[in-house]
Amino acid sequence: MSPQAAPAGSPADWDEVADIVIVGAGTAGCVLANRLSQDGQRRVVLLEAGGGDAHPLVRMPVGFLKALAMPGLTWGYHSEPEAALNGRVLPLPRGRLLGGSSSINGMFHIRGHRLDFDDWARAGCSGWSYAELLPYFIRSESSWRGDGPHHSSSGAVQLRPIDTTHLLAEPLRLAAERAGHRLNDDYDAEHHGGFARGDVAIDGRGRRHSSARAYLQPARGRPNLAVWTHARSERVVVEGGRALGVVLLRHGRRVRLRARQEVVLCGGCYGSPQLLMLSGIGPAEELQRLGIAVVRDLPGVGENLVEHPRMPLQFTATEPTTFVHQLRLDRAIGSLLRWALFGKGPFATQISNGTLLLKSDPGLDRENVQLLCNPVRLDAGLWFPGIVAPKPHSFYVTVCQLYAKSRGRVWLRSADPADPPRIALNLFSHEDDLRVMRAAIRTARALYATAPMSGLVKEEVLPGAGLRSDAKLDAAIRELGGITHHPVGTCAMGTGPAAVVDPQLRVHGVAGLRVADASVMPSIVGGNTNAATLMIGEKAADLILGRAAPPPAPTPAGPPH
Repeated sequence: MSPQAAPAGSPADWDEVADIVIVGAGTAGCVLANRLSQDGQRRVVLLEAGGGDAHPLVRMPVGFLKALAMPGLTWGYHSEPEAALNGRVLPLPRGRLLGGSSSINGMFHIRGHRLDFDDWARAGCSGWSYAELLPYFIRSESSWRGDGPHHSSSGAVQLRPIDTTHLLAEPLRLAAERAGHRLNDDYDAEHHGGFARGDVAIDGRGRRHSSARAYLQPARGRPNLAVWTHARSERVVVEGGRALGVVLLRHGRRVRLRARQEVVLCGGCYGSPQLLMLSGIGPAEELQRLGIAVVRDLPGVGENLVEHPRMPLQFTATEPTTFVHQLRLDRAIGSLLRWALFGKGPFATQISNGTLLLKSDPGLDRENVQLLCNPVRLDAGLWFPGIVAPKPHSFYVTVCQLYAKSRGRVWLRSADPADPPRIALNLFSHEDDLRVMRAAIRTARALYATAPMSGLVKEEVLPGAGLRSDAKLDAAIRELGGITHHPVGTCAMGTGPAAVVDPQLRVHGVAGLRVADASVMPSIVGGNTNAATLMIGEKAADLILGRAAPPPAPTPAGPPH
C-alpha cells in the first residue's frame, strides 16, 4: 500500500504518540522545539530528515561556502530551467541537518525594514506589524550591543559584528561615505539603510550560532522533548478535517506518529508546500492528476515563491593585498588551529568587508538593494608557492535585489515523497526586476570607482567593464544572475483565496495543522531572511501556547552559552 493510501486507523494503530509533532528541525523548528517543551507540560517530537550539525565546515564560519555545496548537508534541490536566464538550471541548496539552512547559510543577520512587516499587517495579517513583532526579534537575539529599545543581551542567537581585521574594510567604508552613503552600524535600530560591517550569528568561541546551537542544544536533555534525525516525513494524516499525525520513514522503517494536539510544519519554503500537497492539501486539479486524494483544495499552496535575485561583480586588485594572503596553506593551517583552540583569527568570522543597503531610486520608501562586499573572489581556495598557484587578488560584490516582482512556484514531481519537488523561480521574468538590477550594478560600480577603493581596483572582470548599455547589462544578468538563497512565500499567510495559513499560522480548513517557517511570509523582507524566520518561530510558539503577547523581557532558550 502506498504511503498516500495508508489509513490512519484507531489509536492502537499508531506507533508513537506525542502532544505536538514538529516537522523539520530548521531555523523555526528548533525555536519551536525549545519553546514548546520549556515548561515540561507537553511531549514534543521534532522530526529531521537529515543528521547532526557537528561537521567542522558547519561550525567554522569561513567554511560556509563549502558546506552549501556538500550533498550530505543539503537537499540537493535544483530549479527548473529558468526561461529568463537562458534556460539555466540553478542549484538551490537548503540545509538537511539540525538547524536546517541556519547551519549552512552565510550567518548575516538583518531583520528587514520595519515597513515590510507593517505591509503584512495592512494586508490582513493582524498581529504582524513591526511594533508587535519587535519583542520577538529581541527575544530571539543576544546582541553584542547590549540591552536597549532595539536589542537585548539575553536572547537566544548570539550576534557579533564581523571582525574586519584582515578584510580591507576601512577603504571600503571611506569610499561608501564619499559616495554619499550613510554610515550605519545598526540596520535594526532607527535607520535601515547605509553602510555597515554587518552582524553575524557567531558565538563567543568563534563558532556558527545556528538555531540548532542556540535553541535545540540547550533543550536536548528535557525528558519531554524527542529529536528524531534521519526521519523523513511522507504525509500528514488528516481525517474529518483534522490533522491527526504524521507518517514518516526512519532508518528504513515506516512510523505512524500521532499528534494529540497539533502538527506544525517547519520544512521551509520548498519542503512545507511539498508535504502539504503529498497530504492532499493544495491545488485540487494537480493533486488529482497525480492520484492524490484531495483533503483540502488550497490553490495557494506552492504559489507566491519569491527570492532575492543576485548578480556578481568582480574586480581585480592593483596590489596583492586581499584575503588571498590568508589562504596560503601554511597560514591557513595556523588559522585553522587558532580557530579550533581559541575561536579567534580570520577563520572565525565572515569574509566580508562591508554591506550596503541603498535605494535604486531616491523616491522609494525603503532600501531595495543590498551590496555584500568581499575582499576575495568566492572561488578562491588554498594555495602554496610552487605547488598550487593562488587565485588573482580580487574584490567580489554580490548585488542583491530585495523586492523582486517576479514570482515562481513549487509543485510535485510525483506522488512519491522521495522525489524532490519541482521549483520554478522565474527570476527576472518581470521587466522591473531587470531595471532595478541594472541600476544596482551601476551603483556598485560607482562605489568601487570612489577613492580610496578606486586606487585598489585594477579592472572589472565580471561581468566586464565594457558592458554599459541596458541591453548588454540585461544579457549579462541573464548569463550570470542567480539567487541569494532566501526563498519565501509558498504557504503565504493571509485571509484571501490565495492564502494558505491564517494570521495564527493555522492551515485554512484543516484543524490541528500549522505552518511556521519562511514559507508563510506573504511578501519578502529587505534583509537576510533567517532573522525573520527566527522571529516567526518565536511568535508561532506563543500562538500555539495561547499567549496573547510575548513575555515582557527576553527569555533565554537555555543555560548561559
